Amino acid sequence: MIKSDPSVNIAIPKLPKDISGLKDISLNLWWTWNPRGKNLFKLLNSYLWKESSHNPIAMLQNMSQDELDKACQNEHFMREYHYVYDMFQMYVNDSNVYAEEPLPIAYFCAEYGLHHSVPIYSGGLGFLAGDILKESSDMGLPMVGIGFMYPKGYVRQFIGTDGWQNGAEEPLEKDVAPIERVLNVQNNHFTIQVPFIEPAVYATVWKINVGRITLYLLDTDIEQNDPWDRQISSRLYTTDMNQRLRQQIVLGIGGYKVLEELGIEYSILHLNEGHPAFALFERIRTFMEKEQLSLEDAIEKVKQTSIFTTHTPLQEATDVYNFDMMSASFKDYWKKLGMNKEEFMGFGVNPDDPAAGFNMTVFGLNMCDNRNAVSKKHAAVATEIWQHVLPTLEEKKVEIDYITNGVHLPTWLSDELAENLITVLGEQWSLIQDDPVLWGFVRDIKDKKLWRISQNSKVVMVNFIREKVRIKYAEDGIDPMVAMAEGVLLDPDVLTIGFARRMTEYKRPDLILSDLERLEKILNNKDKPVQIIFSGKAHPADMNGKKILQHIFKIAQDSRFHGRIAFVEDYGENVAKYLLHGVDIWLNNPKIPMEACGTSGMKASLNGTLHLSVLDGWWPEAYDGKNGWVFGSELSNSYEDAKELYDLLENEIVPLYYDVDNDGVPTMWVKKMKEAMSTIPAYFSARRMMQDYLSKFYIPISKKLQKNSLKKGKRDEKKNSN
Repeated sequence: MIKSDPSVNIAIPKLPKDISGLKDISLNLWWTWNPRGKNLFKLLNSYLWKESSHNPIAMLQNMSQDELDKACQNEHFMREYHYVYDMFQMYVNDSNVYAEEPLPIAYFCAEYGLHHSVPIYSGGLGFLAGDILKESSDMGLPMVGIGFMYPKGYVRQFIGTDGWQNGAEEPLEKDVAPIERVLNVQNNHFTIQVPFIEPAVYATVWKINVGRITLYLLDTDIEQNDPWDRQISSRLYTTDMNQRLRQQIVLGIGGYKVLEELGIEYSILHLNEGHPAFALFERIRTFMEKEQLSLEDAIEKVKQTSIFTTHTPLQEATDVYNFDMMSASFKDYWKKLGMNKEEFMGFGVNPDDPAAGFNMTVFGLNMCDNRNAVSKKHAAVATEIWQHVLPTLEEKKVEIDYITNGVHLPTWLSDELAENLITVLGEQWSLIQDDPVLWGFVRDIKDKKLWRISQNSKVVMVNFIREKVRIKYAEDGIDPMVAMAEGVLLDPDVLTIGFARRMTEYKRPDLILSDLERLEKILNNKDKPVQIIFSGKAHPADMNGKKILQHIFKIAQDSRFHGRIAFVEDYGENVAKYLLHGVDIWLNNPKIPMEACGTSGMKASLNGTLHLSVLDGWWPEAYDGKNGWVFGSELSNSYEDAKELYDLLENEIVPLYYDVDNDGVPTMWVKKMKEAMSTIPAYFSARRMMQDYLSKFYIPISKKLQKNSLKKGKRDEKKNSN
């Protein structure tokens, strides 16, 4: 039997009995998407709340016992505390869940973007996984998550004076993170031995409470393991392919073992990308051993009850392991499944390149009848690139279905805007957030009020960026040119373009810098100036991405642009929110069709930040001619795309922004903001996304299992009667 006891895990000081519930709230990320939950900690100590980077555990550690006692005497604080704690208790104890049995879903992903105090993510894949857990919690879906702890986190970005990205480890500070040890009955940290790895590899198990959903994390950085094995889960996406394979074995097979040991029963396995796909092999083995199914029947059941979500629009972007490497790891495993080597390897062989090795995406596509891309356009691209892998039914190739990604609206909506939306959408708007009619009421917000909220967010963003530079200067001292490049001269009264995403070649981060002479005229227009904020990390192994980043940073240091180009260091969840809420335009210009979906533009549009993008990923489904802008085409080159971008800025976007009424409000710009806010959130919310997963996959699989279970029961009953 396993238990989880937070009282021995987290270094939260002993709290007065009257406010002891703060511990429960701190240890559940529910507060991160509830404005009153966040505000409760701010009320307790606004300075420490800011200094802790909005981390309640770190904040409580730095509060004196005397200050905590005084909080109990503060009538205003205590009234808010009781209200928030009651809200929290009602939420986590709500038993209103989906009753489509057997529905429980095990969700496996290599990364989760939940909060910056838990750096176990690198980018969009992780934020999507985090939003899926949060929305499943809100909807009452019976889901459990499996991932990695990553004690050394992802890369923390430091930009040198020369503009080169320097990476430092960003260790996960377990004592100030909302994580708990999972304990066994002896009160020891629950540890598993990962099956079928020799010599033995062990992993301890931690958990994070995401509302009503539990996310279990594996950690191999423990004394039982050899130094090499301790590094398996140390950081995301290691470039060493041997270690990467072992990492994915631990995630898939070890993660499967965790759920078995915890006694967590589930009927649907959902794999977010190919990293955890080895769980499919364990699922086959389990069905054979526990349900006495033949190999063929076990494979068929796995196919029918497993979901594979692919995010890549390129074959080259998948993990492929050479056959010798696979044989060394699985030489005894395929025998347990009743397979020979050729049968086992065949599940991962790409017909387009059969000698390349074992392809994890091919494996996922082969072993899951339920497959989806993450946008309508991506589905067409993915079906085309994997056409030789997909099965044929009645002389027709099976297409990869699509469920366009969505974002968890309460997480990404700015607090001030959320507070004001209540006046037009109602207190319970989140219950019907995927209803397009609801968002039409955004048009009732007064132009002046919406513009004020937008400008307030920009001031907050600029102050945040300046404060980052001040802290860096205070700690290390920086060159004035670096300070300028990092945003100290940004002006909140200027039209601001944001480009924030992974720094890699296909996203073309420096497209807007293609013609510096023309850009200089746009940015330094005396009457209608413009500024650009860049942010994003290059993968540690992506040299081209680092060179593009360096190019951007050096241009930001160029005094002829008057400090109107800035690069914000160390992009992550916290920086993202300031930029999404604060910039006026969200720029996106990947090479078409290289963007599988992209969700940052959805988050921006939700907040009235207008999307300026090529027609790739999700944008072809969202753009209606009035809720943002488009430029470029699949046939155009970067030179042509940049020229069209400049034309659009000069002739339409900049004039529209600076065309203001007597109150200083650009009414036509605000009208466009309202169009984005009224047409995009419902269709691109995580609520709509999860409703799609329910209708396309979760419920049909559940009903099929119920039907098969009923048939089996009747057969057994007939057999026993005979």
